[in-house]
Amino acid sequence: MKSHVLTITLNPTVDYCTTANGIQPNLKLRCTEPQVDPGGGGINVARAIRLLGGQATALIAIGAGTGAQLLQLLALEGVPTVAFQGPGETRQSMSVIDTTSGQQYRFVMPGPEWQDHDVPRALASVDQAATGDTLVVLSGSQPPGVAKEFPSIMADHVAGRGSRLIVDTSGPALFHLAEQPRDSLFVLRMNGEEGEELAGRSLITREDTAAFARGLINKGVARIVVVARGADGSVMATEDGAWHGVSPPAPIVSKVGAGDSFVGAFTLGLAREDPVDECLRSGVAAASAATMTEATKLCDPALTAEQRRACTITKL
Repeated sequence: MKSHVLTITLNPTVDYCTTANGIQPNLKLRCTEPQVDPGGGGINVARAIRLLGGQATALIAIGAGTGAQLLQLLALEGVPTVAFQGPGETRQSMSVIDTTSGQQYRFVMPGPEWQDHDVPRALASVDQAATGDTLVVLSGSQPPGVAKEFPSIMADHVAGRGSRLIVDTSGPALFHLAEQPRDSLFVLRMNGEEGEELAGRSLITREDTAAFARGLINKGVARIVVVARGADGSVMATEDGAWHGVSPPAPIVSKVGAGDSFVGAFTLGLAREDPVDECLRSGVAAASAATMTEATKLCDPALTAEQRRACTITKL
């Protein structure tokens, strides 16, 4: 790797995944022994990079006993961490698979409320952890109390520091990022629904998605824009053109972690200075591999390599 990767997770979680036979209301449901994993967008990106043979440092806000458990889980996986004190208790989330129907139910907690003084502490931690030529990845949900402007603040914060920012976000934060040009925003990724919401129109074809992404590039919002299209892969635009990447159809076991796996593989490619279309290939392959694994598991390296060989990249 030629660039250091730092992922940021303001609202991490400890994920529990279990199964139950026949989920019904008002009954005491007997669950199996849960699988416990560290979670949150940036954490999962760092975990995916680790799985694929790279290394990223996970900067995380932690709180109380669950925060200590989170650090222990990351240490067991060999993910380097930089922790700073966040407010309250680190949240927990749970997914339950009904073994009768195969349906998955996901219960996601909001996390502790942040105050105004918590944000400067997060920015100071980034300053200490990000050196020159760092790829800074901001991914995952924002905690309650953190303003929609935070990704934009982060973009301005890393400007002129020799770092490049990669953001995977949604909702008001995405809209705020897209309002004006941002020189330090290297990559902006979103899913298809988020892209349609931002575009204000349906993005039915790959060409529709490419035109929307090119518009953001021309506006100077980011240097690279990636829009996921679900089973139809992803579309990427840069100032040099647009590409579509897709893996062959595969059985979907769980969609959990697919987006984070994409960002992890894509970022790892950028850190290794791979051609940008090959970064797209890696991202699409990792996302596809993640959908083929159970529960909170991310991109299996062997499956990712297999999907990468089968991935089709098309210039649009």
